[in-house]
Order: sequence, then structure tokens, then C-alpha cells
Amino acid sequence: MAQSPPLSDIIRNSQIWKSIFRHPMPVDRRNRVVVMLTNFFLHLHPVSIKKQGIALSYTWCMGGVTFFLFLVETVTGVLLMFYYRPTLEWAFNDITALRDVTSMGILRELHRWGAHAMVITVWLHMYRVFLTGSYKPPREFNWVVGVILLLLTLLLSFTGYLLPWDQLAIWAITVGSNMARATPFLGNEGPGAQLLTVDGIDMITAASDARFGLLGARFVGEETLNRFYVLHCIAIPLGVALLLAIHFWRVRKDGGISAPVRPL
Repeated sequence: MAQSPPLSDIIRNSQIWKSIFRHPMPVDRRNRVVVMLTNFFLHLHPVSIKKQGIALSYTWCMGGVTFFLFLVETVTGVLLMFYYRPTLEWAFNDITALRDVTSMGILRELHRWGAHAMVITVWLHMYRVFLTGSYKPPREFNWVVGVILLLLTLLLSFTGYLLPWDQLAIWAITVGSNMARATPFLGNEGPGAQLLTVDGIDMITAASDARFGLLGARFVGEETLNRFYVLHCIAIPLGVALLLAIHFWRVRKDGGISAPVRPL
């Protein structure tokens, strides 16, 4: 009497298994290449990397910590959106309720302190990358992506600072946005703005310069609150998520996490 095949073989030979796993186990290089190139997630990774790329070293793990804090900020931020209304009538009252009543204030404090920690860790990550020479070829493109991510992180903090809508937030954004008036060519008080004149009409004015584009108005008001809310909750996080995907992809393609530069 012939023995029935093992259950594991029956499962692997089933149509359901083959529809999900289209290739056999990656036991040799050819199978590894096929599996990596045909998998939605694995195709972002190289087929092979240098041994030092996966070795433990003193990178401080600041890049990973920053990514973890970004996830914390995303989750807590989405939950806070259920309770916060970006209007002059309700913004301050909602923040007060989030601090004292809703979720015992823990949710808002997690988001606030997570934001501070994220700014610190992203700076430490850039510092480590600079000290280890990881910005040098072939990683110079990823360094530029990292610098852009740093700027977006600072913009996240800047736009989120206004949302409590208290006196400190309003005047801090007023002072911070006033610096945009001195932007070269784009600020009405910046160098080169007077050169952008057509038939005697100034193209860069207080109602069309970088500060106005940032605030959505001449002064910090409800238009600014609404604009900063959209930037803080939708536009900038989407840009960060996209660049993070590119950043991680380039880390893998460039041979993994870089080791400290060793003297010749």
C-alpha cells in the first residue's frame, strides 16, 4: 500500500500555495535572484550585500529610532485628528481638552514629546552619518535625500507649533514667518525682489511673496491655521513617507548601513 505524501508536500503542491509563492525556496543564487525580483517587498533589497553591511557597529541606531518616532507621530496624530478642529472657535479649547480630559492627556503628550525626540534623533543621525563619512560616493544621493528629510522634519515641527492656537504659538509663528520676507527673490524685503518688475509693476509684494504663500494671508489668522493643519497632517507627512521609502531603498542598494571610515 503506497504511503500518502507528507502534509507539508501536499500544502506546497496545492494551487493556493503556488498562487502565493511562485518560486521554490531560495537555496541557490538563481532562486534567490528570482525570488527577490518577483516579490513586491523583497525587490527593494539587493540579492546580496557586503558582510560588513549587516555587522553590528556603533551607528547609534538613530535612523531606526527616528523612523520609529515617525510611526508614533503618525499613529498618535491620526488619533488626535478625531478630537481636534482647526478653527478659531475650537482649536484652543480642543487642545485644552486633549491636555486635561481626553485620554487623560497621554495621547497629546506622546505626540508632543515624540515630535521633540524626533528632531533630536534626526540631528544625531545626520551627525553620525557625517562623522563616519557615509555621505561620500556612492551614497551622496542618499545624503541629499536625508537633508531634505531633515528640513521636512523641521517643517513638521514648525507647522504643528501653531495648532494649539495660544499666544505663544501665534507670536512664535509670526516671528518665524517674518524671516520669509527676506527670502532672496521670493521675499518682498529680500535681495533681488526689486529686479522682478514688469512694466513698473512689482511681481513680489507683501501679498504675493514667500511669507504670504506660507501663511495664506498677510497676518497669522484662520487661513494660516487651516493651511498649517493641512501641511502638518497631510502634505508634509506624505512627502516624508515617500522620501523615507527612497531613503531605505538606497541604503539597501548602496550595500547596507555604512560602517565607519577606516584609515588606509
